[in-house]
Amino acid sequence: MQQIWAPWRTVYIGSQIHDTQCIFCEKLNSNQDDVNYVLLRAEKVFVLLNLYPYNNGHLLIAPNRHVGELDELEEQEILELGLVTRKMVNLLKTFNPEGFNIGANLGRIAGAGVPGHFHIHVVPRWGGDTNFMPVLGDVKVISESLDTTYSKLKDAMVRRS
Repeated sequence: MQQIWAPWRTVYIGSQIHDTQCIFCEKLNSNQDDVNYVLLRAEKVFVLLNLYPYNNGHLLIAPNRHVGELDELEEQEILELGLVTRKMVNLLKTFNPEGFNIGANLGRIAGAGVPGHFHIHVVPRWGGDTNFMPVLGDVKVISESLDTTYSKLKDAMVRRS
């Protein structure tokens, strides 16, 4: 069995334990999409870049309503989550990834950094995108800034519309 190590995530997970404000609701209620890296606002869901990405282009797709469990989602929210996830995978294909990880972590013990607000992770993957740096140096190599990734994805969305 291959193990995937992500020790750089400890900073994020540790910083969120005592927060009372939901980061998704905070960003959704802000009108500063570029500062918050909000890529898309749909009727029932929205998309933003993960501030602590596993890879360039790591996106989070969340319902506009503050709900933490699958059972709490309305059918139209589930449908739009799926449709927007498909749209974001197609958008991320402009980066030429070789694959994707798509999933949700339900509950803190399962790795949810924000367990009270359901969200889906979309992580583009490339061969060789994991290396020895996180294990030996407690360092994660992300090859471009969030600002650059955000700009590229916003530009690609405009070209596709």
